[in-house]
Amino acid sequence: QVQLVESGGGLVQPGGSLRLSCAASGSVFGIKAMGWYRQAPGKERELVATIISDGGSTNYADSVSGRFTISRDNAKNTVYLQMNSLKPEDTAVYYCHLRKLFQGYWGQGTQVTVSS
Repeated sequence: QVQLVESGGGLVQPGGSLRLSCAASGSVFGIKAMGWYRQAPGKERELVATIISDGGSTNYADSVSGRFTISRDNAKNTVYLQMNSLKPEDTAVYYCHLRKLFQGYWGQGTQVTVSS
C-alpha cells in the first residue's frame, strides 16, 4: 500500500502563489508517475499536472500551463506543485495521485481557495 499526504493548501488572493506538497510513504517502489488533479464544486475531477518518474517529463492542463510547475524530489518521494498567478477559477480541492504499473493511489485532498 501507498499513503499520500498533501499539504500547502489554503486561502490566497487572486494573483498570489501557493506551493502544494505530497509525500508518499509505504510501498514507494515501481512508481511510474505522480501528479495533481483538482475538483471544483459541481465539476468533475480534472488533471492539473503530471510528472513521469523515468526522465521527469511533465504534462500540464492548458488552463494552468505557464502558471503552475510540477516537480519531484525522488529522494523524499515527494511531489510539489508551485502555483503562481492564481485565479478564482483555480479554486478546488487538489488531489495528489501516484501511479504504478497496475495500481493508482489518491491522497485525501487539500483545499485551495482563491478569493479577495
